[in-house]
Amino acid sequence: MTVTAAQVKELRERTGAGMMECKKALEASKGDMQHAIEELRKSGRAKADKKASRIAAEGVVMLRTTNDGKYAVMVEINSETDFVARDENFLAFAEAVVNTALATKTHDVQALIKLPLAGVHTTIEEARQALIAKVGENINIRRIASTHLNADVIGTYLHGGRIGVIAELEGDNQELAKDIAMHIAASKPLVVSPEDVPSDVIAKEKEIYMAQAAGSGKPQDIIEKMVNGKLKKFLDEMSLLGQPFIKDPEVLVANLLNKQRVKVIGFTRFEVGEGIEKEAEDFVHAVMAQVHGS
Repeated sequence: MTVTAAQVKELRERTGAGMMECKKALEASKGDMQHAIEELRKSGRAKADKKASRIAAEGVVMLRTTNDGKYAVMVEINSETDFVARDENFLAFAEAVVNTALATKTHDVQALIKLPLAGVHTTIEEARQALIAKVGENINIRRIASTHLNADVIGTYLHGGRIGVIAELEGDNQELAKDIAMHIAASKPLVVSPEDVPSDVIAKEKEIYMAQAAGSGKPQDIIEKMVNGKLKKFLDEMSLLGQPFIKDPEVLVANLLNKQRVKVIGFTRFEVGEGIEKEAEDFVHAVMAQVHGS
């Protein structure tokens, strides 16, 4: 299989490894980008997929809660550029969409877009199409989340319209619920507890750690201890309960919750554009294409 320069460039940007190392890793993995990253990590040359979190998609996260605080809904709506994401027409549409979702307690995008948009006489999908024609960019209602776990208290946090969190807790402590939501926004846990991390993810990390330690020359029992230590750190970093509390790093979230007799039963965190890869575009070429109408 022929490896392209674009593939090599992407792997270099994502790992920080050298050009020839990236080329060899891609050839060995037959062009499989994720497999190439794992191989580079195993060999110790990658810089932990350093740019994998760089997301090139724009838009807004909208979050609303009912007046009684018993129900919350969050929606991510994407645009192609930050310019449109700040446009008053786009923001008005996003506001109407989340208000519709809250009023109807709809938690499915496909069901949502068929509903009348709050404040107008068209469906959300019809309003979306009209907005696309108006702003000249693709607009997408990407995802929606709402409370569903019969929690005693709900904590929400919205940061700059780009990060939103809904946290559901057992135990009546509204202030702590808000703090936990803010912590989740900042610290990005993937699960509530270490036990919630999928077994296949743990197995893959262990395989990588074992490969990294294999060339250390240390006895097998020492290697096992090293790997187990790394795994524990990985699991703590991935889970809410294992993280230091953002407002008091000397205290683990698990200990804070136990002291307050509160339990987090679930959470949802949205960040604008996460997981979306936006195609890089030659700016000069794009402008010339518009000038010539191509």
